[in-house]
Amino acid sequence: MEQLAIGHPEVADGVACWRLADATGVLDVNSRYSYLLWCRDFAATSVVARRDGELVGFVTGYRRPDAPSALVVWQVGVDAAARGQGVAAAMLDDLFDRVPEVDHLEATVTPDNKGSIALFSRFAERRGAPVRRSELFGSELLGADHEPEILFRIGPVDR
Repeated sequence: MEQLAIGHPEVADGVACWRLADATGVLDVNSRYSYLLWCRDFAATSVVARRDGELVGFVTGYRRPDAPSALVVWQVGVDAAARGQGVAAAMLDDLFDRVPEVDHLEATVTPDNKGSIALFSRFAERRGAPVRRSELFGSELLGADHEPEILFRIGPVDR
């Protein structure tokens, strides 16, 4: 099996990211168009992972305009066949190390998403960084059928 190759996405990767997001069955799937735009406009703060030339994962992110030292992770998607192999953690580490002048990582996670809670908690452990958790958006804003989004603010992170 080929090594995992992690790099910034190209516009055409947006289609594969959209398909992968849909296939996870757990991510809020945005329009195909939005993934294309994301891979164009936020490629510097996002990564994709390939194995044997096939896209097996992605992390989309951006720098907060009012706090540019914070890298916000929007979505993490990993193909079912690649789960449990450290792909998400490898992409997260790689992305954080690629984005200059950031010392915090932020992400929102619903309370029932044990996988993402573990992913971000382990990132903080690996980096020796504190984690602060607070509700960012409650169900009253997201809709009664959506759990609250808990903000994980990790940092400062030593580089």
